[in-house]
Amino acid sequence: MPGPERRRQRRRHRLVAAAFLLPALVLLGALVLEPIVYSVYRSLLDRSGGSFVGLDNYAEILRDDGIRKALKNTAVWVVLAPALATALGLVFAVLTERVRWGTAFKLVVFMPMAISMLAAGIIFRLVYDQDPDRGVANAVWVGVHDTFAESSAFPKARPGRDSPLVPAGGGAFATREPVRAGVPVLLPMVGVAPAALPGDTEPARPAAAAPGKVTGTVWQDFARGGGGRTNAVDPAEPAYAGLRIEAVRDGKVVDSTRARADGTFTLSAKADGAVLRLPADNFREAYAGVDWLGPSLVTPAVIGAYVWMWAGFAMVLIGAGLASVPRELLEAARVDGANEWQVFRRITVPVLAPVLAVVLVTLVINVMKVFDLVFVIAPGSVQDDANVLALQLYRTSFGTDADQGLGSAIAVLLLVLVVPVMLYNIRRLRKEGSR
Repeated sequence: MPGPERRRQRRRHRLVAAAFLLPALVLLGALVLEPIVYSVYRSLLDRSGGSFVGLDNYAEILRDDGIRKALKNTAVWVVLAPALATALGLVFAVLTERVRWGTAFKLVVFMPMAISMLAAGIIFRLVYDQDPDRGVANAVWVGVHDTFAESSAFPKARPGRDSPLVPAGGGAFATREPVRAGVPVLLPMVGVAPAALPGDTEPARPAAAAPGKVTGTVWQDFARGGGGRTNAVDPAEPAYAGLRIEAVRDGKVVDSTRARADGTFTLSAKADGAVLRLPADNFREAYAGVDWLGPSLVTPAVIGAYVWMWAGFAMVLIGAGLASVPRELLEAARVDGANEWQVFRRITVPVLAPVLAVVLVTLVINVMKVFDLVFVIAPGSVQDDANVLALQLYRTSFGTDADQGLGSAIAVLLLVLVVPVMLYNIRRLRKEGSR
């Protein structure tokens, strides 16, 4: 083919290629390049957009405490969230590879990916609710706690007026004077709402005297609707069943017991001449659980919700990479005496390193843009403590005191932070493609 003809054909091919690429280039310019250029330009203007301020908005980023907190939290996200999701995905992929129900398990783990960030945020806002009757996390936590340290049925109980009981330090109460055998003791208390008393509470009754023993009654010296006599057991007044009573002499507990269903109790002759004490454990308030959405735990809590969503994504990609690992390589290692941990650490993980890098880099880019999960889960009172750059960008640009110049500077900063990770990903993909 002559030279001129070859050149014409090349030009024709270039024109055809340009015609096919033109729509994509137009969309790229309109949806990507133009917003980036405008954001850079807008970041150099003031709040109103009418005056050029140069790099003042970028300097404000360094001075603003809220933005610095968002940067710190974003760094925590970048370090923890991708690593946890990737590690969990790796564990799930490896453990489910050789079990019959592995596919069903993977389906369940991957299902959160089908939920939007907004819906996931609403779900976890309820999961982390402080009330154990609503929040699953606190319901489990309180259940485990109460298994080992059950809360009292009489929180906030205290001695009544003119009671023989006085504070004994640390939340305990003790009798003013030593008790004597054969003389019934009255230990009146108040302060517990009738609805908060145990369901099997019975009316209190006076204890009978017992020769050589210390007896008494502990009860709520207040009847619903009022009436009755102070420091006297009336038929309508409820007992403090199960309350622990200790006899203390010279700082040592010589005997102890618990009140019966009718509030009466009996101590042996060892209690004669001792002081009766109601330990502070009797009045310990119900354990309310952990404040998951408080200032100190809100960021880890939101990261936990993110990992719940994205561990399935990591598991699927890693599982696909694991399927391509040569089985003879693994079997050869086992034949040579390697245990499963050694096979995993020295063969599986190194072979999967490219896949793990893909997952990790993808999640790093993703967490830098996280916004809606933090916005929905974190209550308004702690949103400053959970703040991240993407959320700060929204609050600065469109909040009550909107400053789109500073918001654009934050957007440019976010772009600058993401670009190195994207360049690393592109370089790695090119290196993989050239092999």
